[in-house]
Amino acid sequence: MAETAQTLDRGLRLLGLVAASPAGLTVTEAATALGVGRAVVYRLVTTLAGHGLARRDGEGRIRLGAAVIGLARRAQPVVAEAARPALRRLAEDLGATAHLTIADNGEALALAVVEPTWTALHVGYRTGIRHPLDRGAAGQAILAGRTGRPPYVVSSGELQEGAHGIAASVPGECGIEASVGVVALAPLDPVAVGPRVVAAAAEVASALT
Repeated sequence: MAETAQTLDRGLRLLGLVAASPAGLTVTEAATALGVGRAVVYRLVTTLAGHGLARRDGEGRIRLGAAVIGLARRAQPVVAEAARPALRRLAEDLGATAHLTIADNGEALALAVVEPTWTALHVGYRTGIRHPLDRGAAGQAILAGRTGRPPYVVSSGELQEGAHGIAASVPGECGIEASVGVVALAPLDPVAVGPRVVAAAAEVASALT
């Protein structure tokens, strides 16, 4: 039983290492990172490949398998539901539309959207909408999260004329590239709203870990 758990732990750690390595990993690199022999890595890769979770490319480097995409798709509703309480508080407190956006195939994808219930007018932002990562606060916050700065991003009119947004990246410990943000019809005060968005992003990360 302990051996089975150890094997599972190694396999999951290997997946995490490969996911964090865009160029893939050699067997030697994986073995060194895991602190095991190359034979163990070969067995792990063979097992993961059997489930479509890992593969070896033409140069023998270990890469993620296509089945990981399916798992990610199935996890999206779980992620959205976990984020919804924080988004609801943000929307109601600020009177602005709150959203959770993730990086998906090189684009920003609005995974969850919560509109305030008490405002006469607010920005309509649809779940499932996509836009380039480098346009709008939500996508730019995801890009900023890759470098660790700044704490939040402000944008105006980049995706919709007259719309103003502030977003912060979700801390990476939760395992996804995402941002939490708000968008409103009037300019938002970064000094007041920025820290609230950062706090909400941290709350979402906590809910996902």
